[in-house]
Amino acid sequence: MKILLIFFTFYLISGAVRCFRVTGYSGGSLLVDSQKTWFSANVKCLNKLPEWRSIMNDTKHEKWINDDKFSLFQNNEGNLMIYIRNLNKHDAGGYWIGVLYKWGIDMTLNVEEDSCCSMSKRVMVHIGETATFSCEYSQKHINDPKIIFKEGKDSIETIYSTWKKEERFNISDDRHKNLFSVRITAVTPDDGGVYLCGVWISGQSYSYSIIKPVHLHVSMAPVVRREGESAEIICPYDSIYKSKSKSLCKGKCSTRDRNPLNEEKETKTDRLTLNDDGTASVFTGTITGLTAEDAGKYWCAVTLERDVNYLYTHLIVIMNEELNLTKYEGDDMSIQCKHHDEHQKLFCKAHEPSMCVKDGVSLETIRDDRFSFSDEASTGVFTVNITDLREEDSGIYWCGAHITTKVHLTVKRDFSVIIIICVCVILLLIGGFTATVCKLRHKRRGDAHTQFRSVYCSITHNPL
Repeated sequence: MKILLIFFTFYLISGAVRCFRVTGYSGGSLLVDSQKTWFSANVKCLNKLPEWRSIMNDTKHEKWINDDKFSLFQNNEGNLMIYIRNLNKHDAGGYWIGVLYKWGIDMTLNVEEDSCCSMSKRVMVHIGETATFSCEYSQKHINDPKIIFKEGKDSIETIYSTWKKEERFNISDDRHKNLFSVRITAVTPDDGGVYLCGVWISGQSYSYSIIKPVHLHVSMAPVVRREGESAEIICPYDSIYKSKSKSLCKGKCSTRDRNPLNEEKETKTDRLTLNDDGTASVFTGTITGLTAEDAGKYWCAVTLERDVNYLYTHLIVIMNEELNLTKYEGDDMSIQCKHHDEHQKLFCKAHEPSMCVKDGVSLETIRDDRFSFSDEASTGVFTVNITDLREEDSGIYWCGAHITTKVHLTVKRDFSVIIIICVCVILLLIGGFTATVCKLRHKRRGDAHTQFRSVYCSITHNPL
């Protein structure tokens, strides 16, 4: 009772309470602009009505307050924004949002079912390439403006809309399919992150967006070198990070794994050289005398005040020893491949390993029931089994993952079987021909014998 009294007092002190309704879709998210000031020095509250269940009652005054699926934050205009993720039917109902001693609003949330917002997307792209992704929306919002947000650490910023354009961003709307496509050209490391596709809906005293998340992962193209060669891992960074500490590490890249550059901007080990070129805004790691152990995932890291900005690439080492295999159609075969990580097993058909592997994932995974994998994780080896080989299976395969072996597979037709078949056919033809000749000869003899008997009988019965 005391808690309800406190909230009621809060409710009255807040002044005139504005009421409005918003609609979201199950599986999607909702972003609402309260059109009310944030007021950094005052407590923010979020409660579920009618029982006034407290969802958020924060005494902190940062720009962003987060509690599981609910967030309150301050936008660039200084307004308080309400962000609700992963909506479901249990989220429907009334809410009270307020800033103590300043204002309060009542919001009624309606959650509908629609296939448009059921799943988030994951997009992977290399630096400098063009990233594209599509966003579905409900038929009800075919005429509403389309908008793209990007989720930051303490805010959600508008990236592209009808009233805010970005040079490298473009939106094209296909109203027949209820789909709009987003295109980002010349992708940079800072373009990575969580984007929110949405439709913007304006009311008399509020605005909100129905949104769906897209996770954009930016990486560098794989570095592919042969065993014994040298490899350069080139790490670009934004010029604003020129004075920040840079490091290159392999694997999980925890703090103790990193090998930061020293103050002279260059550091060396027996086979590794790190160099930072502030003018070009890149730092480079050069590894000489590559071995199988050098293969793997490498992280370029820029250490900021509170965290580390990461960018990664994959170093693929092609082993000098190649496999040349010759088999016959109908045969079965097994090929053993090496791997560092049991989650990265690769066997694909392509002309170049860089076309076969992107971000450690096969682009041309062979989807055929005749191909199967058996893993021996403890030995660092997995086996590719192929049954019922065909002539079209011939070609070049890349076997492994970061440690890659080139496999030349030649599948021939088994001419011994063909020869046996041909001999059988020839023998059958010869047998048939012989039988026909004998039959004809027998027939001729029979005809001659019959003719002789006719002449003999004629002479016997009709003497001269």
